[in-house]
Amino acid sequence: MMATDMVSIPITLEQLITAVQQLQPDERVQVARALVQAGLRSDLTALIQEFYAQPPVDDITDDRIMAEIKAVRQQSQ
Repeated sequence: MMATDMVSIPITLEQLITAVQQLQPDERVQVARALVQAGLRSDLTALIQEFYAQPPVDDITDDRIMAEIKAVRQQSQ
């Protein structure tokens, strides 16, 4: 197994774009997937934080849930 060390090199956005454009198509796909996954994680984290920031809803009862289920079932018949 080959050990990999992290290297930090200052780079501008334009330099990064130029470097990505020089990659092979399958390598560009890998970069795109990594960017999408990072964005999705960020969006998901924000959504979870927003969800937990909401006050709990305690006024929903089992009877209310059953009434909603029955109403939906009647609409689909």
